[in-house]
Amino acid sequence: MSTATLPKIVTQFSELDPEGHYTYADYLLWQFQERVELIKGRVFKMSPAPNMSHQRVSQSLNFILMSHFRKHLCQVCVAPFDVRLPVKDKKGRQSTVVQPDICVICDESKLDEQGCNGAPDWVIEILSPGNSRMEMREKFRVYEEAGVREYWIVNPTGRNVLQYVLNEVGKYSGLAPATEEDQLRPHIFPDLVIDLKEVFS
Repeated sequence: MSTATLPKIVTQFSELDPEGHYTYADYLLWQFQERVELIKGRVFKMSPAPNMSHQRVSQSLNFILMSHFRKHLCQVCVAPFDVRLPVKDKKGRQSTVVQPDICVICDESKLDEQGCNGAPDWVIEILSPGNSRMEMREKFRVYEEAGVREYWIVNPTGRNVLQYVLNEVGKYSGLAPATEEDQLRPHIFPDLVIDLKEVFS
C-alpha cells in the first residue's frame, strides 16, 4: 500500500534550486527569512531592506493615496503584501506571486486573507539599488500580461516617474516621464493629483 508524500517545508533559501520552476503551492511552504517573488515559476530574491530615500518616497505616496482613497471603495495595500497574478505556467498552475511596493485594488472580491488574488488596478514600484532590472523588465511583462491597468515606476535617485497605461489591446503605452517639477494624475484615477515635489522632498 503506497503512502502519500507530504509536501516539504523549506526553511533555508539555499535549499531552492535557482534554476528550478515553482508554483504558488510551493511558495506557501517556504519559511525562510529572505523575501522572494515568484515570476512565471522563477524565484527572484528581493533586495535587502529599502534605503531611506525609498522609504521616504513610499511613505509620501502611501499617505497621499490613503487620504484620497479613504473616500472611495478602492483599497490601498503596501508591501509586504502578496499579489497572486493570473499568469500561469504551461501546465496551468499559479506560478506568479509578487509584492508591489504599493497597489490599489478596487474589486474587493480579489482580496482574501492571503492578499490579492488577481490583478490590482494600479501598481507602483519604487526603485532601489539592485532591483531596477526586476521592475523594468520582469515585472513590467507580468503586470502587462496580468492586466494591471496602470503601472508606475518611481525613481527616487533620478526624481522621476515612468507611467504606463494599459491600452485597448492589452499592451502598455508609456506616457512622457514626469519629474519632481510636475503634478501627475493617474490615468485611471484622474481626480487624484500628485505633486511630485512633495513626493521627492
